[in-house]
Amino acid sequence: MTSVEVPYSIAAALPTLSVMDITNDVSQSVARSGRRSGIAYVHPLHALSIVRVQERETGFFEDLEVLLERIVPSGHRNRERMIASLLSPRNEHVPFADGGLCLGRFQRIMVFSLDAEHRCEWTLTLLG
Repeated sequence: MTSVEVPYSIAAALPTLSVMDITNDVSQSVARSGRRSGIAYVHPLHALSIVRVQERETGFFEDLEVLLERIVPSGHRNRERMIASLLSPRNEHVPFADGGLCLGRFQRIMVFSLDAEHRCEWTLTLLG
């Protein structure tokens, strides 16, 4: 699991946001499972966390900042809960084949935590 650097502008707009890249952890779990193909269900354990398959690039965070500011302005009471509900569903389903994840070249599995405690707890269920 590796921490993802969040641009300063979105860190200022969402000071409780932390992002962790869990792609390698999920990939290793799939490889160790012995299953050849199926679906990997990745689910965050905390109510204010969201799992997303996303390209890991700065433009995404900039676009997210603009979108969230328009929908739920800074200073809005319970902003983190509103954002978490807008970004639902909170989990991802990633196919795997030949013991490896079926992701695009630049796609990563990331956990977005909107909690000040920066919880990055998640579960993985493999079907196949």
